[in-house]
Amino acid sequence: MDILQNLVHMTGQRDHLRLEFSVLSTLMQLTDVLQVRALEIHPFDGRVWVRPRTWMENGQLVNSESDFLHDPHRRPLSDMPLLLAGLERKQTKIEHQTGDNLYTIWLPVWMHEQARVCIELTQASVLTEHSRDILLAIFQVYYNYQSLLDYSERDALTGLLNRKTFDEHLLRLSNSVQKSTDQSQQPWLAVIDIDHFKQVNDRYGHLFGDEVLILVANLLRSSFGSQHRVFRFGGEEFVVLLHPMTLDEATHALEHFRSTVQDYDFPQVGKVTVSLGFSGAHMQTPSPTQLLSQADEALYYAKENGRNRVCHFESLQAQGILNKHEQVTHNDVELF
Repeated sequence: MDILQNLVHMTGQRDHLRLEFSVLSTLMQLTDVLQVRALEIHPFDGRVWVRPRTWMENGQLVNSESDFLHDPHRRPLSDMPLLLAGLERKQTKIEHQTGDNLYTIWLPVWMHEQARVCIELTQASVLTEHSRDILLAIFQVYYNYQSLLDYSERDALTGLLNRKTFDEHLLRLSNSVQKSTDQSQQPWLAVIDIDHFKQVNDRYGHLFGDEVLILVANLLRSSFGSQHRVFRFGGEEFVVLLHPMTLDEATHALEHFRSTVQDYDFPQVGKVTVSLGFSGAHMQTPSPTQLLSQADEALYYAKENGRNRVCHFESLQAQGILNKHEQVTHNDVELF
């Protein structure tokens, strides 16, 4: 009965992290389960890394408060060769019995041909056939609901995260800034706009305009990888949340993307450029809304002063340049 109640609770979640907590709580109800964890998997810098994101500790589920790249518990996936081999074979279930008579089962969550999360159970004995059926049924409910949430959070055309999910990610970023003690690095928010996109639609038609949007989205994925969050805000506008880094690193990453788009040959259309404005999420940032407004203001300046460039809000403000321009906000988008 407890498992059924947990399943009811699980399907009432509207957030990936809460859903993850719920499924792990449900799995802990199974017989002989000693530990449950949700492992997060990310490729970065030519290697694939893994870390525990959620786990049971002192009878309660806890979640890592560190971002992935700065988590001290992160390690190469090659340190877990059985899990790595199973993922390479696209397995849906990977089992292993250790020398100390503990039994481990990994259940990768496959989305879009990739597994970025894996549920791990450690038990004191090998699963009975009945327990295995219950386990797989619980996981399938979780997987199906995870897929529904993922579908609702993705832009239908590009597959990027949509505007609806942005507020939640921005709030998490704001909370991480408040907890951070490292003043040398900070998260960044960048707003990206395709230059003269209306002319593309007018000249070549919306079919080729949509293809440009899809290709720009693909370039965003390849440029920023899975360690950052990329959103399509609507129309030709995109937003990127960069993990904590220095100003020079953020500028380099955004300039690299700008030049990548500039050098890319878009079918039929030819050359396309983008303008970018970005701002740092530091302790003095008044609110998430203000952070977005600041990046928007830098973008407005970039588009009004030549386009195909990257502009940093704080640098423009320090030069007194932005005082000459009316502040831009996303209030109209909020109404939309």
